[in-house]
Amino acid sequence: MDSKLALYIVKRLALAIVTIFLVVTITFFVMHNIPGGPFLSEKSPSPAVTAALEAKYGLDKPLFEQYTTYLKDAARFDFGPSIKHRGRTVTEVIMTGFKVSANIGGVASLAAIAVGLCLGSLAAVFHNRLVDKFIMVLSTALVAMPSFIVATLLLLIFCVNLKILPANGNEAGGLILPIISLSLYPMSYIIRLTRSSMLDVLGQDYIRTARAKGVNPTKVLFKHALRNAVTPVVTYAGPMIAFIVTGSLVVEKIYAVPGIGREFVSSIINRDYTMIMGTTIFLATLVIIMMLLSDILYKVFDPRIDLS
Repeated sequence: MDSKLALYIVKRLALAIVTIFLVVTITFFVMHNIPGGPFLSEKSPSPAVTAALEAKYGLDKPLFEQYTTYLKDAARFDFGPSIKHRGRTVTEVIMTGFKVSANIGGVASLAAIAVGLCLGSLAAVFHNRLVDKFIMVLSTALVAMPSFIVATLLLLIFCVNLKILPANGNEAGGLILPIISLSLYPMSYIIRLTRSSMLDVLGQDYIRTARAKGVNPTKVLFKHALRNAVTPVVTYAGPMIAFIVTGSLVVEKIYAVPGIGREFVSSIINRDYTMIMGTTIFLATLVIIMMLLSDILYKVFDPRIDLS
């Protein structure tokens, strides 16, 4: 491994650890300063019951002692027991939901990247023609529409009106609409990134030289132009994958998908403080890791980039 690349990775890892530490700290103190408590419900428990519950979850100890204990446990990926999921730890709930979210998010990410690169390249090749204008209008409309609006529209069309797909993510074929809902926005954004970058690359001298030499147009597009135009997509792809995999909060709730997003929304509604903190830290860590991988991939796609 190149010494500069190794030093860069070490620096980024150190920065990642500091960032995660800040996320844990801020999340902990914010959650402990929210009015009310995790044991409040329509029928509030008696003071004796509340005291017993606080003792069980360690909430009766001084705040700084709770904080140091939580830091040590979080370093081992132990976020304690879930307050609302009786008999289950936060880590168990996160990993169970993450398996589902990772499957959906992985397929949605691959679809968004593949279709986005193809349509973005097509729009650049047919710049200012009907194909380009149609793709840009479509991508602009999808970028402007939030994922929960898209998910609701798809639900009404394919589940309520046409009745060709199930609305429940637990049923056979129930993951098709969640995958489409999650992939449309990033796909549209990648289309715009690819088109803009491709137009810039296609105007470079080496592309004109390759065309003048009679190089196959397909080879010029995919071997020379696309490889140099894909760098902005790599920048976006890392955080995008992390957010799709664990950030599909509303979409999973709409389609009743048993993923980590639905668990996060439910934990907020149910005031499951340990679950909220655990999922927040997990998401932040995943985003940081994916951004690090994106930066390293810069060097793969463009060796000219100096990572120092």
